[in-house]
Amino acid sequence: MAKKSIFPLVALLTAIFIAGCGEVEDTRPGQPVKTRQTAFKEIIKTFEPMGVMLRQDRYDADKFLSMANDLIARRDAPWTHFGPDTNYPPTKATALLWQETERFERERVAFFAATDALLAAAQKKEKSAVDTAYKAVYETCQNCHKPFKAR
Repeated sequence: MAKKSIFPLVALLTAIFIAGCGEVEDTRPGQPVKTRQTAFKEIIKTFEPMGVMLRQDRYDADKFLSMANDLIARRDAPWTHFGPDTNYPPTKATALLWQETERFERERVAFFAATDALLAAAQKKEKSAVDTAYKAVYETCQNCHKPFKAR
């Protein structure tokens, strides 16, 4: 009987312990890893609703243009926080990022070019052009995430 009553206690203590084990905090001056992660989240908060609008066939040209402008405004934020001294937890960047810095820079430049094209398409307010440009931006994200972001 005593063994049965101890299991719930052990399970509860384990759950409390696991809940206390959160993500590693960025304690470095300026919090470069946390700052770039936050900046990427802000980009996603702008970019994903654009995709939802297109996928759900609820294209609103003026609203999309506003979101495209927001994306352009936010796209610069994370990149300066990828210094050689920022490869530490809680980073989700792979070691390959620091080994292939020229490739990483090419991917960043491709992202900027694709977002410029997305803004240009949004300004023309042609849904088919916007859809194509949105997909191109998405591809640049994937081309960078696959090699340079740990899942």
